[in-house]
Amino acid sequence: MQLVIGCDHAGLELKQQLLSHLSDAGHSVEDLGTYDGASIDYPDYAERVARAVADGDAQLGLLVCGSGQGMCMAANKIHGVRAAVCSDTFSAHAVREHNDANVLCLGQRVVGVGLAQEIVDTFLKAEFEGGRHSRRVGKIMALEGR
Repeated sequence: MQLVIGCDHAGLELKQQLLSHLSDAGHSVEDLGTYDGASIDYPDYAERVARAVADGDAQLGLLVCGSGQGMCMAANKIHGVRAAVCSDTFSAHAVREHNDANVLCLGQRVVGVGLAQEIVDTFLKAEFEGGRHSRRVGKIMALEGR
């Protein structure tokens, strides 16, 4: 699967660990930064990842910051992106199956490495169910046009 990943300084360590985990699992992952611990503005990196997904350069995106929340808010401003913060595996599969989420946001200060890997794996394995959920996702996407 073609993925993009990004983080701010508060998510750097978890991003690096997830990169290794995803590469070991055979995924193609493009790292869009940040690459060191210098303080940066998370919306810049959220936009990079979200645009790559919205433009079709990647199937799914992953974002990591301290809580996951800021990245999620910024990513959801990009037309075509449905980003979700997850801190458990139930939410990770539910947002893919019911909401067709295409960007997963994680908080390095919220989840440990092992749980983060489980959340990512669950998110990547889940598939959108369509059906009654398609109508609802369509209504979410229609909000962007208003």
